[in-house]
Amino acid sequence: MDPERLKIIKIKDYKYWEVNLHENQAYLGRCVIWCKREGDVDFLDMTDEEKEEFWEIAENLREALKKAFKQDRMNYAALANVTNHLHIHVIPRYKDKRIFENVEFKDERWGQNYVPYEDFKPEDELLIKIRDKIKSELK
Repeated sequence: MDPERLKIIKIKDYKYWEVNLHENQAYLGRCVIWCKREGDVDFLDMTDEEKEEFWEIAENLREALKKAFKQDRMNYAALANVTNHLHIHVIPRYKDKRIFENVEFKDERWGQNYVPYEDFKPEDELLIKIRDKIKSELK
């Protein structure tokens, strides 16, 4: 990924993982937990160290998103169909609309699979505000 883009979406670095804001914010606060190990690694092939750190990150991220945006449910996806790299999508789901920075976010697929969904790629200014809100709540 372009280093300048990464500056905008990066939330936090860890030893084995990094947390990035997904550029498509059709689901407010959607993030990706990205493994730093290179290669086409299956989700179940995480090392013990990666597993331990992943679960700590996932729990902390869930709580940070809850504080920031009060999601009603969480979805997690580790498909690797498009990107052959170990990463997990963290997708907050909302029963009712949310307003953040005067922008309305509505989960049009509440109660269903999160896909298909509309693209919503906000301007960098809004992405940075979403990123910073999550950062401020993340341990």
